[in-house]
Amino acid sequence: MGVAALGSGFSAGTKFLKKLVRFARGADTLSVAEKVYSIAGFLAIVTTFLLVMSVQTVRLQTTYRHMHASSAEAAINVGHINALIYAIVMESRGIYMTDDRAKMKQFADGLLRRNRELAESVKSMEKNVRGDDAELFASFRQRIVQFIEFRQELVRRGVEISSAAAREWGDNDANRTVRNKLNSDIEALERIYRERARQADELANENRYAAAYLFALGLAALVLAGLNVVVMRSSVVGALAEITQATDRIADGDVKSKVPHLGRHDEIGHLARAVQHFRDAVARIFELEELEIGTAQARDAAMTERDNFNDKYQAKKWQLSAAINSMPQGLIMLDGKANVVAMNANYRRIYNLPETIQAGSTLEEILQHRVKSGLFSGDIAKYLAAVLDRIARREPAANEIALNDGRIIKIYERPMDGGGWVSVQEDVTELRQRERILERMERFLATIIENVAEGIIAKDARNLRYVFVNKAAEKMIGMSRGEIIGKTARELFSPEAAELIERRDQQLLAQKQQLEPIVDTIDNPARGRRVISARRVQIGGASEESHMFVTMVEDRTEKMVAAA
Repeated sequence: MGVAALGSGFSAGTKFLKKLVRFARGADTLSVAEKVYSIAGFLAIVTTFLLVMSVQTVRLQTTYRHMHASSAEAAINVGHINALIYAIVMESRGIYMTDDRAKMKQFADGLLRRNRELAESVKSMEKNVRGDDAELFASFRQRIVQFIEFRQELVRRGVEISSAAAREWGDNDANRTVRNKLNSDIEALERIYRERARQADELANENRYAAAYLFALGLAALVLAGLNVVVMRSSVVGALAEITQATDRIADGDVKSKVPHLGRHDEIGHLARAVQHFRDAVARIFELEELEIGTAQARDAAMTERDNFNDKYQAKKWQLSAAINSMPQGLIMLDGKANVVAMNANYRRIYNLPETIQAGSTLEEILQHRVKSGLFSGDIAKYLAAVLDRIARREPAANEIALNDGRIIKIYERPMDGGGWVSVQEDVTELRQRERILERMERFLATIIENVAEGIIAKDARNLRYVFVNKAAEKMIGMSRGEIIGKTARELFSPEAAELIERRDQQLLAQKQQLEPIVDTIDNPARGRRVISARRVQIGGASEESHMFVTMVEDRTEKMVAAA
């Protein structure tokens, strides 16, 4: 049983794919329902990919920031420790190269102070130790302890005994061996931290593609939503209006007018062919009515034939009703007094109408039933007056209403010749829910960009004017985004800084992307002279309206001062 069901589903899927291929080649092989459901399915797939890519982007960005910060801090600590070791060695030489007790005391105090700084620096490095450098750091820390104890003993000998005793203790092979091993440890640690920085850069390279993917997925979702509206207008509402006008012409006696959309293979095509059969039946009836038969036998024969065609007329009318009921949307036709001319099963399902409400009932009866079932809470008299006013003005309308049970109904209304009115209604609750999910996702991404620690600046590549800055960029520049957006670099910075920024922009145009950080010193009018590291990305091309530069900026001024 399961194999049979699977085979049936596979066969149906194969047929649907073949219809899609023929539709893509220009053949109108899809029904209205298949078009709408296909677009909705693609929109759901795009939304799912958009969510997955958003989560992946956040994960990559968090990992990159942690790796980049830890490797940078570790590298700074290694450099600081190396400088302290060099300074301690210089203070040691000062101790055992002078016989002046006062000067020796100054060197000794400096050496002890730098010993304490060295111990604190090594302790601060422990928080960045991982599996790849744990063993090396343990031996390095032990050698630092030996180095500190050795230098403290050198101070004691120099202060309490003499500089010669200090020189004897300091100038030996054991001391040089410890120094050489410390140098080797520092070089090994530097290699490890350089490798971490390289891994962080590789992770950043992976993350740069995520923004492009998110933009493409968002654009695809917008295109699919717009395509759904176009399909509804072109495939349903406009076609129904034209068929309705043809029906009115037939009802007025014009049985020679052409019925549109006969060549379509969907529900609209079925409806058009039913109207054509109806037109043929009416034409035949008119012919019979115009015949003047001289004898009673001929008249009886004519009446019999007319009755036969009346039967056919009723059959065609039933076919028209069946075609209307096959539509995936709800449909109701009203005359000039808001009496129901026709309605399909989907309209009944939307408002849960009883069988007592049929063609010939009034719109007021439908509204009264909706009030009893809790689907309408407005003023019936005012609602009816508004509908009659739209029918009288014969102006097409489109709007959405929210039912009391939470459903959202999209309504398209068009006038019919003869004073009537046709309304196509569709339950778009799920579509609106998906749109709200997409909107929340866009706000989510905007919040992430707004709160990252790195400054993000977007600039229109055509006129070099700033179009976006996040909070971090505002803080780095020292201006609010209201003061920045819409202006060029020459309107915000000094001529020298603006010339440097524009030169970097021209380099970006030539290189397409600029993912390696470039460090520049810029005179900031609000914060003074700043050292910044920037990575630039070019979005779009020169022939596109969305051609932009995106710059990721890091202010390294404090780090440079601390390193100095």
